[in-house]
Amino acid sequence: MHTPQEQIIIPQRKKRIFLPEDFQVTKWEPIQPFYKQLLERELTSVETLKKWFEDVSELASVVSEDAGWRYIHMTCDTANESYRKSYQEYVKEILPQLIPVTHQLHKKAMQCPFIQELRKEVGYDILIRNIKSNITIYRPENVAIFTQTRLEAQEYSTIMGAMTVDVEGKELTLQQAAAHLESEDRSLREKVYLKIGERRLKDKDKLNDLYTSMVKHRHQIAVNADFANFRDYMFVELKRFEYTPKDCFEFHQSIAEEVVPLLNDLAKDRKKQLNIDTLKPWDNQVDPLGKPPLRPFRNGEELLEKTIIVFDRLDPFLGNCLRIMKKMGHLDLTSRKGKAPGGYNHTLDETGVPFIFMNATSTQRDMETLLHEGGHAIHSFLMRDLPNNNFKHPTSEIAEIASMSMESISIDHWDVFFDNEDELKRAKKKHLTQIITILPWIATIDKFQHWVYENPHHTLEQRKTTWNEIFDSFSDTSTDWSGQEAFKDFLWQKQLHLFEVPFYYIEYGIAQLGAIAIWKNYKENPRKGLQAYLDALKLGYTKSVPQIYEAAGIVFNFSRPYVKELMQFIKATWEELD
Repeated sequence: MHTPQEQIIIPQRKKRIFLPEDFQVTKWEPIQPFYKQLLERELTSVETLKKWFEDVSELASVVSEDAGWRYIHMTCDTANESYRKSYQEYVKEILPQLIPVTHQLHKKAMQCPFIQELRKEVGYDILIRNIKSNITIYRPENVAIFTQTRLEAQEYSTIMGAMTVDVEGKELTLQQAAAHLESEDRSLREKVYLKIGERRLKDKDKLNDLYTSMVKHRHQIAVNADFANFRDYMFVELKRFEYTPKDCFEFHQSIAEEVVPLLNDLAKDRKKQLNIDTLKPWDNQVDPLGKPPLRPFRNGEELLEKTIIVFDRLDPFLGNCLRIMKKMGHLDLTSRKGKAPGGYNHTLDETGVPFIFMNATSTQRDMETLLHEGGHAIHSFLMRDLPNNNFKHPTSEIAEIASMSMESISIDHWDVFFDNEDELKRAKKKHLTQIITILPWIATIDKFQHWVYENPHHTLEQRKTTWNEIFDSFSDTSTDWSGQEAFKDFLWQKQLHLFEVPFYYIEYGIAQLGAIAIWKNYKENPRKGLQAYLDALKLGYTKSVPQIYEAAGIVFNFSRPYVKELMQFIKATWEELD
């Protein structure tokens, strides 16, 4: 643990050994000679092999950080032509060169006679396993298709970033407008919900066509790599060594049987408490007792300062991480026109200080989003000194443990945001409600993706029908969608993961289960629970997913009995608040 007196020191990047200190990435041509040197270097011992890996890591960190900033600038201002052009230059000119040369480096490593001896070093067994996997799926003909899908993903960000609606004479982003869905004024909620839905529908055909094109390109990537479908390809690409599609289907079933009934109970209670004849989609964000919406902060600055205090209370090291990011300008927290949707923590590999991007307005969910992304940021800081860049990029099942756990283990310090006891209790109950709500949505999105890529030649009508069938199977039975069927038909289009990071979604569900288990441990012994959480994050990707879960004091499991056990903990926690 760390003391409150710990000084804020801005981290300096490590001294470069392989690259010149003043080297900057501009275009591919200045980078290429360094890759050539690495490809031509003789590897005569396990020591020279390890040094070679260190130099590869240094080069990859520099290139990766440059790409990161191009992406960050583009998402912060999608209308900025200079930022857009810079990002496209990376996607069109640097990345198509980078992918094949990285493959050549992987082959060189695996052909070295000392590679097996290097496995004895901490983390290298995982790294070597991943390299072998990457070699298996690499196909040169896919490089151009990757470029196309990345440009299509950028197009999605541009389309969504341009969406605004007029609410009471003010032009608002959809994220800003959505804050009104917590209003106790039901007529206002309805008006805003319909405006948001109608705005999305204006671009539904454009987004449908974009997604169809992406599915076609992704299926071709899979076929080129000798896979039956893109889902099977992505399981290898995402390094899902510890579970299979069958396990995902088990997760879906576990959620349907153990969580959806709780979702139904919440919806029935909400309808009764609101004293309304029909529960509509615009009634699901308002306080069930019809109280004014919780507003834990007024602006981005206050959101950040209060989050730092919460982190300080857990451990001053955590608060200092956010202070460092603030001082370095590595935060863009509030929603505005032209900004891409969503939120992320972007690792910056050479500096080791990440960047948090989000679209805060004034809601509790915004508060929880910064806690979430702050958990990712803490993970980045804890991995900063790992000796190889690859060790700093764990799979999402690990990464999302960092973020989702922080949302829950911080809950005892939410009085920083809510100084009124009644509001604090409401906030905690809302958090529990969101856990119960998000797990079925995760199952919905994941099951939909499985179907989409198992049936890549589906028609738009089949897509709409299947989406509704899956959506209904994980939804409560109380919400009445009559009159809003068109909005429901295209709800999937708001989920950026479908467009930008395919199959990256069930990890949230797996990690949410893990986060509940970490929270359970933390409640039983805060110091021990927090330390186990931090110790697990420090491992980065030097151990397997189950081993890292074990280090955190939990198990890698998403069977129905385990989900049931965790939901009983959630119910018990709820009862403590009554």
